[in-house]
Amino acid sequence: MGRIRTKYIKRISKKILEDYNEFLSEDFSKNKENMKNIANIYSKKIRNKIAGCITKLKKDAKKEVVTTAE
Repeated sequence: MGRIRTKYIKRISKKILEDYNEFLSEDFSKNKENMKNIANIYSKKIRNKIAGCITKLKKDAKKEVVTTAE
């Protein structure tokens, strides 16, 4: 089992993903660096949590597309 994310992290992650989808990928390191330019988040811990949530959402979306295509 993984760690549970708060509603705040999930809500912000989904909003950023909707607005800046073309700048984000399935790579956590790239998302972490892009978060510095996209959002003005001062806390490193919160920024990393949001980047991790976005990474998971992108990977899940890719799995869903592959599953429905088969």
